[in-house]
Amino acid sequence: MKITSVKAVPASHSTTRAGIKTSRNYVFVKIETDEGITGWGEATCGPLSVATMVDEFGKVILGKDPMEIEKHWQTLYHHFHVRGGIVQMSAISGIEIALWDIKGRALGVPVYELLGGKIRDKIWTYGRWDGTTPELAVQNAMDHVERGLTALKGDPFEHRGIFIDRDSEELAVAKMKAVREAVGNDVELFVEVHGRLAPSDAIRIGNRLEEFRPFFYEEPVPPQNLEALKKVADNVNIPIATGERLLTKFDFADLLPLQAVDLIQPDVVQAGGILELKKIAAMAEAYYVGFQPHNPYGPFCTIAALHLDACTPNFLIQEGGIHPWFQDSTVGDFPQQEDGYFGVPPGPGLGVAMDEDWLSVNPWDDDAFPWRPGTGINPSRQDIYWS
Repeated sequence: MKITSVKAVPASHSTTRAGIKTSRNYVFVKIETDEGITGWGEATCGPLSVATMVDEFGKVILGKDPMEIEKHWQTLYHHFHVRGGIVQMSAISGIEIALWDIKGRALGVPVYELLGGKIRDKIWTYGRWDGTTPELAVQNAMDHVERGLTALKGDPFEHRGIFIDRDSEELAVAKMKAVREAVGNDVELFVEVHGRLAPSDAIRIGNRLEEFRPFFYEEPVPPQNLEALKKVADNVNIPIATGERLLTKFDFADLLPLQAVDLIQPDVVQAGGILELKKIAAMAEAYYVGFQPHNPYGPFCTIAALHLDACTPNFLIQEGGIHPWFQDSTVGDFPQQEDGYFGVPPGPGLGVAMDEDWLSVNPWDDDAFPWRPGTGINPSRQDIYWS
């Protein structure tokens, strides 16, 4: 079998809530072979430039055997002397995911069977508790609890700067207090910071939030300085999560020996793809660190992560994927959340493909708002964006 085409497919999805329309862009990857087997992946990272990189990298592996996934990953990773960065790694990840889809389809098995086989039959997931006020945060939390979710994550911060002002700090604490009182102690609550606090502020606020029993404290400081993260970890009693902006095993090799993290969150469409995340998870397992794939993007970010979740020993919980449009935009049995869990994808391959009719009527939108965590199209309506 030979690769005959590697193509980036940009697309957009729009949602209207409370009279506000928001659009987000995505980049999917389609790989075709001379035996009629097609694989799909995702390379979403924000800019459209990743699509050009997918097409450029695709030319490197045209005519090659799609089954030689590790070989192609190494070839693409070392293709440029100046390597790495979010655009290059997202392009490699999208291609790699599509190659696993082809391999599974060719062999007639789900991708997780090629990675050691499943070790669980259901995959824990979570919703959101964000809101611009305590009342809206509670409303969002209860909406998700009513959908059967038993864990929720929220970013309660206004993000006016790395050194938080007193009013914003008090508001963040008030939000979490209100949500904890509303959902009770049987729902796990996660606190997301998006790396936007200085270490001293992250420590002080983390200690104030401790009484509300956060399950983890995510990316409390910017990701570039791992020693700053360790300072926070050494001075709070809440488990620390990070890793959504770290790329490849090489970044995690710097993080894990610091003993500064309890849960890692690599992104399958940015950190190197399925096998690279499997390697990263194995590294973390040796440090007794949990694994939770980052997942705020499109359907193939979710489906690839679910295959990893099914077969990874130190998997803990899965982010995202609770979007009805994922079922609308794909062909196949896309898992849906039920009572706080996803089922294991059935396969073969990834088990789903993009609906090309959907793609044809949802092209890339040049006017789509560039996504920023915790803000959305209107910073005053964070509750709408996150929910």
